[in-house]
Amino acid sequence: MKKDLLIGAFILLIACVLITGTKFQTVEDYYATHADVITENDDVVTLSIQAKVLADNPMLLKPSLRAYVPKDGWILKPKNYVLRSGDTAFDILQRATRQERIQMEYQGANANVYKSAYIQGINYVYEFSAGEQSGWMYRVNGEFPNVGVSKYTLKNKDRIDIIYTTKLGKDIGGEAE
Repeated sequence: MKKDLLIGAFILLIACVLITGTKFQTVEDYYATHADVITENDDVVTLSIQAKVLADNPMLLKPSLRAYVPKDGWILKPKNYVLRSGDTAFDILQRATRQERIQMEYQGANANVYKSAYIQGINYVYEFSAGEQSGWMYRVNGEFPNVGVSKYTLKNKDRIDIIYTTKLGKDIGGEAE
């Protein structure tokens, strides 16, 4: 009897902790809580995601993937985001894809030899989706940095472009090493 009361009290305690410690919210509320309202005092950066090379050459993709590339190539047109202290290009990309509900898959920094996050796919278009030299690259203020996306710390007013390439960057103004 005493044992049953103890077990019942324990289960009730766990249920109370789970109910009071869990914040239930709608999908819309979840995404809204991660969006920063930009004020005039905030540092901001601009981010865009585009796959114009695929929009211009849809035959490079399997027919099943073509629906994920907008006709104009813009997955995310240039948009401002609040820059928080220490933010990297990857932090902004991750925050933006979550807020805008754009699918993104990446390999974590601890999972590769470069010790930086690696963008595998955005909007269901992945590395190698358009050939063995294709994938996602990034540039900041028109330059392709020589460090990984999660190692590049941003400054106020930086512009980050996430761009799909089909030729190791040669088709988007970058040079492969």
